[in-house]
Amino acid sequence: MPGLSNLMKKRAARISAIAVVALSGAGIASYYIASNVGAQPSAVAPEPAPLVGVVTVKPQNVRIWSEFSGRMQAVDSAEVRPEVSGRITGVRFKDGQTVKAGDVLFVIDPRPYEAAVAKAEANLVTAKTNAEFAATELERATNMVKTQAIAQRLYDERANASRVANAAILMAEADLKQARIDLDHAYVKAPIGGRVSRAEITLGNRVQAGAGAPVLSSIVSNDGIYADFDVDEQTYMRSIRAHADTPDKERQIRVELTVQGDDAHPYTGTIHSFDNRINSSSGTIRARARFDNKNGSLVPGMFVSVRMAGGSEESVLLVPERAVGNDQSKKFVYVVTNDGKVAYREVSLGQQSNGGRIVLAGVRPGERVIVDGLQHVKPDVVVRAQEVSSQREAEKVAANYQPDQRQSSAKRPPL
Repeated sequence: MPGLSNLMKKRAARISAIAVVALSGAGIASYYIASNVGAQPSAVAPEPAPLVGVVTVKPQNVRIWSEFSGRMQAVDSAEVRPEVSGRITGVRFKDGQTVKAGDVLFVIDPRPYEAAVAKAEANLVTAKTNAEFAATELERATNMVKTQAIAQRLYDERANASRVANAAILMAEADLKQARIDLDHAYVKAPIGGRVSRAEITLGNRVQAGAGAPVLSSIVSNDGIYADFDVDEQTYMRSIRAHADTPDKERQIRVELTVQGDDAHPYTGTIHSFDNRINSSSGTIRARARFDNKNGSLVPGMFVSVRMAGGSEESVLLVPERAVGNDQSKKFVYVVTNDGKVAYREVSLGQQSNGGRIVLAGVRPGERVIVDGLQHVKPDVVVRAQEVSSQREAEKVAANYQPDQRQSSAKRPPL
């Protein structure tokens, strides 16, 4: 049958074509596998040693500063109290006003004291008149006693009367002076210049003079201000007494003051005085520093931090503050050894000075302490050290540091 034969031929040709395509795909796959046999990942380039900034430790002559807590005290302060009794008829200042010495702050009813002055003036006039009359009588008696016209007894009486009259003048003058003082005290004046507080007793109230006289107000001076603080005996003997053994030298010691919350704006002053003894119970000596207070920003009673410079410079080893790390209760630094490796050094630190910390033990002169790039190093790691002497160089070291970058696999060819 010719139709059946043609159909069989077509199927055979189709099967042959499929077989050829399959063999071609297998050959391509075999070639792909064979071409990739033995392919290895590309080698990873060695990582460069990290760059760190270091500072070479060497002895420096610095002035050591010690820090203490203190309280501000006014240079002058005064409580205003009445010196005469009476009713307050005037208040001549505003709360917080700056006043001068002698300015009238309160007025106590002056009329009774004005009357007392007038009476004292009249008494003085009377005393002077009596003294003039007594002097005239004494003069007459003197002329008469020479001729024995009067008895000696009468002359003595007139002489005594004249002396009593002169004494009465002195008494009347004293009474007048006291009356004028009382009248002046009726106008309560500022005893010192400075900033006045509020009026504690207001208009219309009666006040009483004497030992229990009430406080009308208070004034603190604004011409400078003191900072009082306690210095431990060791610091005083080592840094102060050994180098500043006179009051004049003590007043040349520099002091810096900072207020809580405003550390960026220190105030500078000098020591005013040290106490004359060391407190045996606390082992400290009272110190007082004086500061200018022209803008009035420092207020008496304010809690402050005081930094006091030593009496002279000392040779010490310093490390920057940023180089010091904390290991629980220990302090440490990293140094770069001669073979370029990082080494751990536990250190004992002293006071702050010139933006650094004094090293008492743990680091030797000439060693290179790491100050920048600390977050990328650990002991025994090889590093590249660059000396850092300025902030600009420190920023450069930070910018040039290359972090760890590794390629974990070779580049794969596309499918």
